[in-house]
Amino acid sequence: MSKKKTDETETPEGEAKGGKKKLLVIVAVALVALGAGAYFMFFAGGDDGEPVAGEVLPLESIAVNLAGGGYLKIGIALQLTEEAASGGHGGGGVDGSKALDLVISTFSQAQPTDVTGARDALKESLRQQIIDAYTDHEEGTQMVMDVYLTEYVTQ
Repeated sequence: MSKKKTDETETPEGEAKGGKKKLLVIVAVALVALGAGAYFMFFAGGDDGEPVAGEVLPLESIAVNLAGGGYLKIGIALQLTEEAASGGHGGGGVDGSKALDLVISTFSQAQPTDVTGARDALKESLRQQIIDAYTDHEEGTQMVMDVYLTEYVTQ
């Protein structure tokens, strides 16, 4: 019988310890959640200087003579930033002339095999050139944030 008494006296004590552990786990989880929420609110959710997407400006397709013969008919669209929509970069909006000139100069130097085999590399090169051409480096204003191919036909 003395064994039953010790079991009975240990049970309430064991439950109290288990209850304290559960409470500590709940408090720890709540603190982690509050810390994560504060991080996202103050650090991750803020403006990191990344441009915000605005409208997409489709440009007319053009035919480019390739260096090794043949031609490429290519169409692009520019993903503008919100700053471009507000009239930055001279106040007149974005003119696609620079972008089309860069398309011609980039692809007219390419061989037909490059146009079909290295399309992604050529597109990335063109993307970087266009973004750089439409960025005011003095003010840090970026007018174009991406370039999309809308037509790509070789012959």
